[in-house]
Amino acid sequence: MARIEVSLPEKFLFTTEIIVRASDLNYGNHVGHDRILTLMQDARVQFYRSIGFNNELNFEGSIGQVIADVAIQYKSESFLGDKLTVKIGVSDFNKYGFDMYYLVENKESAKEVARAKIGIVCFDYDIRKIARIPDVLKKKLQ
Repeated sequence: MARIEVSLPEKFLFTTEIIVRASDLNYGNHVGHDRILTLMQDARVQFYRSIGFNNELNFEGSIGQVIADVAIQYKSESFLGDKLTVKIGVSDFNKYGFDMYYLVENKESAKEVARAKIGIVCFDYDIRKIARIPDVLKKKLQ
């Protein structure tokens, strides 16, 4: 069976640290697959704040974002108290969106925990339709 492979960009725009909490663990006593996606969302919110946006719902007026697709490769386990480094990069812009890439690593061991690609589509929440990328967002990402 073919496996998903996520190729990472050459450059990352943002790096943050996240500590694994008890609520991130599953019955295997390691970070659950679904929680990796949540940890990446937390990092994405921090990234947007670092470039001047309060949240993902209003880059410009009522235009925010929705997630169109997700591909995640899990590389190693992560446990309670681990300090994770999350790096974020972007590429593959089109008129409605772009791809956001994540590299999650254990800060102490430098082991790769996961990598992911998330398809971001801009969305006008007032009219509930896909929207063009606001220039203000595109300029900050490029």
